[in-house]
Amino acid sequence: MKFYKFISVILHPIVIPTIGILLFLLLNPSPISIQRQYILISIVFFATYIIPLTSLIVLKLLGYVESYQVHSIKERKIPLFIMLVIFSILGKLFVNISDFRELGLLFYGTVAALIVVYLLFVLKIKTSLHILSMSSAIAFVLIFTSANSVSALPIIAILFVLTGILASARLHLKAHTPLEIYLGFFLGFCSQFGLYYLL
Repeated sequence: MKFYKFISVILHPIVIPTIGILLFLLLNPSPISIQRQYILISIVFFATYIIPLTSLIVLKLLGYVESYQVHSIKERKIPLFIMLVIFSILGKLFVNISDFRELGLLFYGTVAALIVVYLLFVLKIKTSLHILSMSSAIAFVLIFTSANSVSALPIIAILFVLTGILASARLHLKAHTPLEIYLGFFLGFCSQFGLYYLL
């Protein structure tokens, strides 16, 4: 049980954007100065990790959420809306910078998936945000490496394996049903390809 919780924490949706930025810098064939790399990592880490984590703590103190796992649909609405705003801002910021345009599309793709997740709340359908984040990362790496003629088969394989382990962990923890897992993967993966080819 501890292993499943550990996997869920280290591959939490608020951690994945920072991992995605590190993969982007690792795979990017164009040289980016160390200073710009640090700025990029700092912006994304602060916006997608520090702000959501702080917001969640405040929401718990105010009684809007019962636990940091935000199990119910009702508890997920405010944190998800905060992430929608943050990812929209990051998408707008990066899409207009030529070196980081792919990152802008990554964040916009995730926004598209999160909007669908939010709309599904009306139907009382919950989606695995853990798996959505991982499948978004997989799709992004596939798109980025294809567009830049970069080979990253080992990284893609590792991401798929980690996604499988994470999905298993979420099921063992009874955090999600198989349908919610599959839905998360489908939304994260398809939204990235959809946005990339539309924009």
